[in-house]
Amino acid sequence: MSQPAFIYLASQSPRRRQLLDQLGVRHELLLPEPGEDAESLEAVLAGESPARYVQRVTALKLQAAVTRLKARGLPPAPVLCADTTVALGRTILGKPADAADAARMLRQLSGATHRVLTAVAVQQGRRQQAALSVSQVTFAAWTPAQIRAYVASGEPMGKAGAYAVQGRAAAAIASMRGSYSGIMGLPLYETAQLLRAFGWRI
Repeated sequence: MSQPAFIYLASQSPRRRQLLDQLGVRHELLLPEPGEDAESLEAVLAGESPARYVQRVTALKLQAAVTRLKARGLPPAPVLCADTTVALGRTILGKPADAADAARMLRQLSGATHRVLTAVAVQQGRRQQAALSVSQVTFAAWTPAQIRAYVASGEPMGKAGAYAVQGRAAAAIASMRGSYSGIMGLPLYETAQLLRAFGWRI
């Protein structure tokens, strides 16, 4: 199998772009049209486990991206999608709706161990492969003042679980086990395995 010239990344996350650059994978963005309701794909179903949720959402995002690729008549290439969620037990902590929601999530995570689940999926033509990365993160206790200051920084917004492991929140992480890049949003080990299956030499 010959190596593709590039892949499509169906994600607006600058961290995922950075991590693909780290692997040396040339990529083009394949983002939703302004009218596409991409956020609705992230709705949680009743009783859904965090692992099932993140894998289902990633599959839906991939399906939407492949449809977008065909509709735009773009050159064929593998399409990569990923989704990350934070789970405290079976409770899914998505992106905070506002500052008060971010503070609520951080109070829940304070002094506790949670999981970060990132699903990755790649498709080219009818062929599709997927992987799941699960890591554990333990936060030290946050004081109310620390939570207020962190929320005021704006960093929690748009982040699953209301924090970024590569940002200021790192100062409160007592321990972690698993994939650092997976916690950032794209597990490089699993991603490299998937891309090798599609002809990439990594």
